[in-house]
Amino acid sequence: MWMYLGLLAALFLGLHNLCKKHALEGNEVFPVLLGTVVSGFCFIASFYLISIFSPEYALANGYNFQEISLQTHGFIFIKSCIMAGSWVLAYQATKHLPITIVTPIRSAGPFFTFIGAIFIYKESPNQYQWIGFFLIIFSVFLYSKIGKKEGINFKRNKWIFAIIGATFLGACSGLYDKFLIQSLALNPQTLQFWFCVYTILILLVILSINWFPYAHKRKAFKFRWTIVGVGVLLQSADYFYFKALQDPEALIMLLSAIKRSQILIAVLVGGIIFKEKNKRKKLVPLIGIMLGVFLILYS
Repeated sequence: MWMYLGLLAALFLGLHNLCKKHALEGNEVFPVLLGTVVSGFCFIASFYLISIFSPEYALANGYNFQEISLQTHGFIFIKSCIMAGSWVLAYQATKHLPITIVTPIRSAGPFFTFIGAIFIYKESPNQYQWIGFFLIIFSVFLYSKIGKKEGINFKRNKWIFAIIGATFLGACSGLYDKFLIQSLALNPQTLQFWFCVYTILILLVILSINWFPYAHKRKAFKFRWTIVGVGVLLQSADYFYFKALQDPEALIMLLSAIKRSQILIAVLVGGIIFKEKNKRKKLVPLIGIMLGVFLILYS
């Protein structure tokens, strides 16, 4: 069951990436990021209010919220810091790079998670999983060659380093999620609710320094409904992902790889919508990444 939940998370993440690309085009990055997190928080908060005013109904439908200790709040705050850093880098990179380049690089995230799962959680890969992960990394390397034809130099473009940094931090957050869900026994909605609260506070501090004081930046911001879509779709994806992690048998290395199947939506649909270049050539490494995911699932 946890694998199917992972595939549902991948579906919502793929749609989330398309909305994010549209929301960021010609727009200010930080207010868009804040808007998406606030939108996601409002979505989760609606269930929180139901749990307060109709606790029996909420409990019967599986979205009760837990009372947590101050120490647990501290652990969630650490996750918020990690993901805030990842999102700031990822949103900047998404604004300046084609989605058909950004998403495949993000697909290297399972490799970082894979290494962490081995050393931290002692998850044992077999030969097919090794082949699958290295196939994913090799396919991302092929994307870098295609990116040069679009005027993107992977060694000199700072946004490439930004998306790589975002990918690494995202992988760290994924490993940390297993600790929060399984070791601290947090349910998905409780984690999502407080995670959004602390992330909003962190982003407000960032914006108070580099956005709110500048009138020309505030005027440059354009509200789009896809900003709301990003927040709701991301929280939906996270819910299914965290539900999958609640299964004691769930392997974080495999879940991370399954989530990468979102690339199908980003490259195939996103390439058509945003009319990006070299779509056919990008299908070759795309097949390599999907084959890597298949080997992991097959194993």
